[in-house]
Amino acid sequence: MNKKCLFLPGAAALVLFMAGVARAGDLDAATKARIAQFDSGPSTVDVSQYPQHIQDAYQVFSEKCSQCHKLSRPINSDFVLPDEWARYVKRMMYKPGSNISGSEAKDIYEFLVYDSSVRKKALLDQKLATLDPKQKSAEIAKIDAIRGKYGAPTPANFASSGN
Repeated sequence: MNKKCLFLPGAAALVLFMAGVARAGDLDAATKARIAQFDSGPSTVDVSQYPQHIQDAYQVFSEKCSQCHKLSRPINSDFVLPDEWARYVKRMMYKPGSNISGSEAKDIYEFLVYDSSVRKKALLDQKLATLDPKQKSAEIAKIDAIRGKYGAPTPANFASSGN
């Protein structure tokens, strides 16, 4: 019994370690190519016309996200939907060493959603068009909530696109 008690925690730790190693090297060639493409693009965003809170959130984004990867990766990624950003930010928040607090994660998320609704609007419209009406309406509501929170107008075709 004592040997089993000692073996199980060690085995569990080994499994977790191996899972982490496998995840790090698990990227296929297509994914690596996409990441390389994102990394090679612009690494800054001109936020001078964005609401002040979004400008401040950009500073949090720049400080926190650049600790682990190039800022060009999220700036140039094909993520544009609020749910995509929510998953991405949450995943980054829980990475060891990220030191992203809950309030910082919220700021980063709001910046990314706002920025996508402005700078990546064509891609956002494209992705919204592929969603079923209920999903589309939910995503638009999340975008509108962030834009409205900071007094930014909602793009006209969001409201008239048949949510």
